[in-house]
Amino acid sequence: MAEKDPHNDLSDVSSSSDEEEWLDADREEDDEQETVAVISLLDDRVFPDALSMIAHCKDKYGLDFLGVRDRLQLDFYGTIKLINYIRQRVHEGATVSETDITTETLEDDRYLKPVLDDDALILCLDDLPEPKGAADAALSMMGDAIALPVGGGIGSGESALATEAPGVDTLLQKNAELQAELEQLSKQFGNYRLAVQQTLDQRWQADDVADDASPAAAGKDGTVAAGEVKKDDSEYYFESYAHNDIHEVMLKDAVRTNAYRDFIYENKHLFAGKVVLDIGCGTGILSMFCARAGAKQVIAVDNSDILNKARENIFNNGLSDVITCVKGKIEEVILPVKKVDIIVSEWMGYCLLYEAMLPSILYARDRYLEPETGLLVPSHASIWIAPLSDSDYVSDHITYWRDVYGFDFKAMQDGIYADTRPQIMPASAICGTPSAFRFLDLHTVTVEDLVFEAKWQSTLSDNVEALDGFIVWFDMFFATSRSDKTIEPTVTAQEWAASSPDHISFTTGPFGTETHWKQGVLLLDRTKVKEFETAPGKKIAGEITYATADNHARGLTLKVAWGSEEQEKQVQTWKLH
Repeated sequence: MAEKDPHNDLSDVSSSSDEEEWLDADREEDDEQETVAVISLLDDRVFPDALSMIAHCKDKYGLDFLGVRDRLQLDFYGTIKLINYIRQRVHEGATVSETDITTETLEDDRYLKPVLDDDALILCLDDLPEPKGAADAALSMMGDAIALPVGGGIGSGESALATEAPGVDTLLQKNAELQAELEQLSKQFGNYRLAVQQTLDQRWQADDVADDASPAAAGKDGTVAAGEVKKDDSEYYFESYAHNDIHEVMLKDAVRTNAYRDFIYENKHLFAGKVVLDIGCGTGILSMFCARAGAKQVIAVDNSDILNKARENIFNNGLSDVITCVKGKIEEVILPVKKVDIIVSEWMGYCLLYEAMLPSILYARDRYLEPETGLLVPSHASIWIAPLSDSDYVSDHITYWRDVYGFDFKAMQDGIYADTRPQIMPASAICGTPSAFRFLDLHTVTVEDLVFEAKWQSTLSDNVEALDGFIVWFDMFFATSRSDKTIEPTVTAQEWAASSPDHISFTTGPFGTETHWKQGVLLLDRTKVKEFETAPGKKIAGEITYATADNHARGLTLKVAWGSEEQEKQVQTWKLH
């Protein structure tokens, strides 16, 4: 048999391609249908369709959602408001009663904004039975009007029909108008579904406005100046955590992951029978640690699409009966519980506070954690600074540009000193005693405490050649009790871990094992700062400031002032974004 020439048999290629496209489209549609998960209006149960969820709410809680919708004659906008009103009440911990739901209750347009991210109930409203309303009544009336009187003769029937004829015309016209209105509403609802799908991720642009006005995104006094808008890259931030690469890096960071695992597994008595909240759960690894340690219930929250992978991971490991996944920001989601016993989260960024995730943890602490006995994991953090002297690093990354294969690339040095550089630095680069300038007890710290100015000091060591800059890192501590007093502001992670075999902690500094957080390198701008006289034993001191980066709510601005008894203070600022 002769082989076909693919260049001549174009019809087969086109047909095959079209068929594959249709098959792909069908598969995508099937996949979308398979992933529908309707979260109950009144608890954390998840259902494959809206009708079974509504039946659950009616049978278990006595809430007849369809009955309320029909009683109030709600159109599709009104139904959306009804859903979000109920979810908001549940989110606030208030009771929901049918008798309290009136037309006036749902007048506020704020209920058009989805309370729950990717609310499948909103997106599948067209699967619900059509409302019982004016159209049904009109059709019933029309049927009664045109029915012939029983037992009457032809004459009486004709007379009755003649008498009722005007009413029939009116009802028929009314029915046509109602049908036209229903058709229009169907079109509007289709457009609304599309709009909801497009805006759920954008959150009606309200997230950015809310975050811009939050203390974490504001200045030191918690305010935003008039006319200024703090850019919150939340959308990009959550999207960046939707891919495997970043999670692979974090999971393979043995210092990080082992610390959480060891603390949870070595303290199973703390987790047994408890309710745990995992914020920013990612792939679900910390949630699964907690479930394996005996937690009664684990609620895994993440606003990134990585949550879909977490659900699969949890299911594949047989832990779906313990771990509940909730998608959305912790400030906005509806949790299935009012209080939790433990909050576990890996929220730390470069120089500790980059990415501004800690304010979300503190919100959850104040909103959900048991006030007297609740535990945060990890529980404490300290931030350190030390002077830096590394001529090889400066040569490789700064002076290098002045001779690139015989060419002067000094243009590449423009702005080279403006940014904080996340780098793994050798311990030999530290040319002075480290100084702990900030200590955070996560059970008591506030959002306002995260924007600060702190004093620091150091004594230069023997290996100092020149002051090339500063290096910043952080230590993390895992206390078994919120009343633990052994973690002091100036104790290092290594010292605390060595003081007891039960102590779990880790450092991201140059004196420990490398982590994916690296250290923050702050190079001095040689074109602007004055030469600083260095000598072994010389004391150097100053202040360091942490602030939100301009127009970037998740960024960080570091400002360091340094000087000595002999030399006046100098100041330089670096950005981390």
